[in-house]
Parts: sequence; C-alpha cells; structure tokens
Amino acid sequence: MHLAYPAVLAVLLFCVGLYGVLARRNAILVLMSVELMLNAVNLNLVAFDVWLRDALHSGQALTLFTIAIAAAEIGIGLAIVLAVYRNRGSSAVDELRDTAEGPDDPDDDAEGAATEEPAPAQKSQKAEATA
Repeated sequence: MHLAYPAVLAVLLFCVGLYGVLARRNAILVLMSVELMLNAVNLNLVAFDVWLRDALHSGQALTLFTIAIAAAEIGIGLAIVLAVYRNRGSSAVDELRDTAEGPDDPDDDAEGAATEEPAPAQKSQKAEATA
C-alpha cells in the first residue's frame, strides 16, 4: 500500500477541520471540526502502523486511545455548549467572550467614570484649583 494516499487524505481532512475551527462561530460546528482533525490524526496513525508493519500495532492502539479521548471531549463539550445555550440563548463563540469578562470589566468602569458627575469634594477641589 502506498503511504501517500492516506497521508494526503489525512492532510485534507485536517485542513478542512482547521478551517472549521478558525472560521466558524457556532460552537457545535467548532466541536465537529475538532473531531474531523482528530480523525485525520487517527487515519495517519493507522496508515503508518500498516506501512511500518509494526508487530505490536502501536498505531492502532494509539488510535483507540484517541477515539476514547475524542468521545470524552465531545461529551463534555456538548454539555458545556448546551448549558451556555440555555443561559444565553445562543451557541455563538463570539458571545462566549462576554461570559469570561463579567460585570467588573475595567473598560466599562473607565467609560462610566467619564460620564458620571464628579463628587462634591472633587467639585470643590476643581474650584480651588481654578481660583
């Protein structure tokens, strides 16, 4: 078997998955793209295992571990996406950034401080400085 065929297919699958991770805004599509990238790695592991004719079949054993990790990752990832969807009403990745920032964002305080009226002590200090 030629090693080039599965290697080229794995590269194409990985590139499509990478594009999906970088370009998509929906969290579920991002998780599907990560799965596609993991399957490209699995294809490479099995192809190199067959090509090297390894007696222990270590490539296939690593593929089984990768499949188990991918199953756990997709289970936890879907649980997080569903929880965010219930709280926010959207599964867009751009809106998840707001979850991490919280209400004590320093940028909000800087903008709010410019629009608030100064305290009476500050007014008297400004009056003394101008007099």
